[in-house]
Amino acid sequence: MLRAAVEADLPRLREIENAAGESFRPLGMDLVAEDEPASLAELREYAGAGRAWVTTTGGEVAGYVLADVVDGNGHVEQVSVHPDHAGAGHGRRLVRRVLEWAAARGPAVTLTTFVDVPWNGPYYERLGFRYLDDPGPELRALRRREAEHGLDAWPRAAMIRPAPPA
Repeated sequence: MLRAAVEADLPRLREIENAAGESFRPLGMDLVAEDEPASLAELREYAGAGRAWVTTTGGEVAGYVLADVVDGNGHVEQVSVHPDHAGAGHGRRLVRRVLEWAAARGPAVTLTTFVDVPWNGPYYERLGFRYLDDPGPELRALRRREAEHGLDAWPRAAMIRPAPPA
């Protein structure tokens, strides 16, 4: 099931982010694995603005997505699925939700991702995203902040996909 995130979900979202981050450790991406998830206050802001959704299975929150607007497009700020629920379509449903949400806000959806991590760049390509050669000013600024945070130690890029018609 997919639904809007509520206050009671927020601690679980942080747990999911931490667990999902551990998947990067075997790739030598310890910085990513150790990255602090969004704070409860930040998550509360997303949920309160109607820009946070979760998928559930068996009554448990399995994954979540946060959305922003960047350069007039919807933007996948964060999508994470708990490793115990990986491969069950949660990520695809969450990204689809952002595509639907974005349709009323702009022509496309963007995201930033690791190019070579199988559940990142290649996964988003399978979902119809393509690499973006010339991002807008807000997305360029976001990429600069990611680089300053050390994330460009591994190939990273912006991607875009047209939003479905509203």
